Amino acid sequence: MLASFAQADTGQAIIDADQHPENWLSHGRTYSEQRFSPLDQINTHTAKDLKIAWYHDLDTNRGQEGTPLVVDGVMYATTNWSKVEAFDAATGKLLWQYDPKVPGDVAVRGCCDTVNRGAAYWNGKIIFATFDARLIALDAKTGTLAWSVDTLPRDAHLGNVKSYTIDAAPRVAKGVVVIGNGGAEMGARGFVSGFDADTGAFKWRFYTVPAPDNTPDHAVSDRPLSELAYKTWGPNGTWRQSGGGGTVWDSMTYDPVTDLLYIGVGNGSPWNYKLRSEGVGDNLFLGSIVAVRPETGEYVWHFQETPQDQWDFTSTQHIITADIPVAGKPRHVILHAPKNGFFYVIDAATGEFLSGKPYVPVNWATGLDPKSGRPHTVPDALYSLTGKPWLGLPGDLGGHNWQPMAYSPQTGLVYIPAQQIPFGYVASDNPQLHSVGLNLGLDMARIGLPDDPKVKTEAAKALQGWLLAWDPVAQKEVFRVDHKGPWNGGVLATGGGLVFQGLATGDFHAYDARTGQDLFRASLQSAVMAPPISYAVNGKQYIAVEVGWGGIYPLLMGGIARTAGWTVNKSRIVVFALDGDKTLPPLNDKGFLPVKPPASFDSAQAERGYGDYMTFCAACHGDNGESGGVLPDLRWSGAITARDAFYRVVGQGALTAYGMDRFDGAMHAEQIEAVRQFLLKRANATYAREVQARQNADGTPDNIGPVFK
Repeated sequence: MLASFAQADTGQAIIDADQHPENWLSHGRTYSEQRFSPLDQINTHTAKDLKIAWYHDLDTNRGQEGTPLVVDGVMYATTNWSKVEAFDAATGKLLWQYDPKVPGDVAVRGCCDTVNRGAAYWNGKIIFATFDARLIALDAKTGTLAWSVDTLPRDAHLGNVKSYTIDAAPRVAKGVVVIGNGGAEMGARGFVSGFDADTGAFKWRFYTVPAPDNTPDHAVSDRPLSELAYKTWGPNGTWRQSGGGGTVWDSMTYDPVTDLLYIGVGNGSPWNYKLRSEGVGDNLFLGSIVAVRPETGEYVWHFQETPQDQWDFTSTQHIITADIPVAGKPRHVILHAPKNGFFYVIDAATGEFLSGKPYVPVNWATGLDPKSGRPHTVPDALYSLTGKPWLGLPGDLGGHNWQPMAYSPQTGLVYIPAQQIPFGYVASDNPQLHSVGLNLGLDMARIGLPDDPKVKTEAAKALQGWLLAWDPVAQKEVFRVDHKGPWNGGVLATGGGLVFQGLATGDFHAYDARTGQDLFRASLQSAVMAPPISYAVNGKQYIAVEVGWGGIYPLLMGGIARTAGWTVNKSRIVVFALDGDKTLPPLNDKGFLPVKPPASFDSAQAERGYGDYMTFCAACHGDNGESGGVLPDLRWSGAITARDAFYRVVGQGALTAYGMDRFDGAMHAEQIEAVRQFLLKRANATYAREVQARQNADGTPDNIGPVFK
């Protein structure tokens, strides 16, 4: 039985994963993170017969981004607010639940929802991270606590310690569990930490950007930071206060072939390169892949994909290793499609750049140097240096975001959830850092869309999403499947010649991996962002996926997100099989109905409140005061009708238990009142339009949008 084998040596079990394809033992199934399952019972001929085998409704309807694990017939799923549930993988019977009780007020620390992307399995333990930066191990059989550690080094040069969150899945290699964190948008310094997977004991820490004045951290990263990175940063700049960024908020891949751990490093803090580093240097290791030894964290090599980052072009996107021919010879490589729009093939042992081509429309660079891989940056794209606005392709959400891609060794193709979401970058010259809220170095009052339906309609047309089949050898597109809009789900490839993906529309599809032909479609009633997995129990193959709309796109993009592919929300886990016999219940879609606002407001105050709303509120409640349907739409909040009530919520934190922190440390009372006046203005400007949009053909109101904690 695998159970005893995995508990004795889980690392070897993951290496030998293809001998036990019924399991999904690690985040990407294998250490290569290819997200390819050899199971083929569900294939191009049988996919049409898929039905729901079981489903489980979750207790919060926020975004769900997790990859479940399956070990010997038991599924382990992490969900929003860092909760964990274990199920009988064949029937859906709930075996146990664990709630780490993340405080509600830490929600404000995150840019992109209180999501969780998954857990690790090791020697009979389920190991996961919490949004408030703990690392926890549970007994896999009972769900009881084995150990818990704080991942933050409280005495280090961290920037704003209140900005740190974790929503990523930990990886375990050679008995060391490795985890990073998020927070660069708020003001943080990036690092990854290694802990003993059996005991939780601290092993090592690698910082991804230098400390002010090249101060030693007494960490394994001291030497590469001192010798390589520090000289690539300006002698002054706000990075000394903000931490510089470089958070490792998602992808890490261990490669047993090279015995290296590849770390995807994020964006700068603030985004504004001129403010951050005085417009000086490449700012290592931002926008880079860094290779370290998993047991010690020792630096081996790095490759920087986006020097001088000022576009939020992270390299934290999914990292795959594979063996492919390069120049006619077999090569063990890294395959990477980061935010910046170029697809990279990199030697896995040395970090040598092998090739790179745009996989989505790109206007910030004209190409890559064929030897070094350094981008040929367009001068006008350096908006923080020119002082002129820049409409970027890709925008800050990237040509590919966190949603995992997949590689099929059968077809030799990489399947990428690609997208186009332009973004208008407008630099600010204000170096002030906020204790909460965004610290981007952008003029937030100038980046939102005007309240013009025609403009929004045209903008929505520019928002695109597609499943891209990419040949990494020829560096070219083989086929694509166009979707209604962006922010679609991660991808699974299988031995049955299929590619599975869920969409922002709520549809779940199986495509022919060679042609893109749509072979199966099911409506799951809510957007799917999470990647599917495949497993088997007693010889029967299943396909499972978490369902739930959330993350930065629907939170921030507001009304335009609804225009370009929005759906109501119902978070659940859905599992398919060829003999499934379940159907989803009718969806209760009661939601954010518009409430007629007070007619009077102060126009001058409203004008002043717009910038503060965009800085402190828009990331959760939507651009220009319009919610994307995930968190409350403040235009229809009862709190905006009275100054005192609004201040109690926004200033004093009356709803902190529900994820709404207090802002009296970042805004004074008159600023908070100006935000209220701005919301009153937006409510009056949009009320009639929103009511009309909800009218059925017979004139009765039609409910729209989800409501949840």
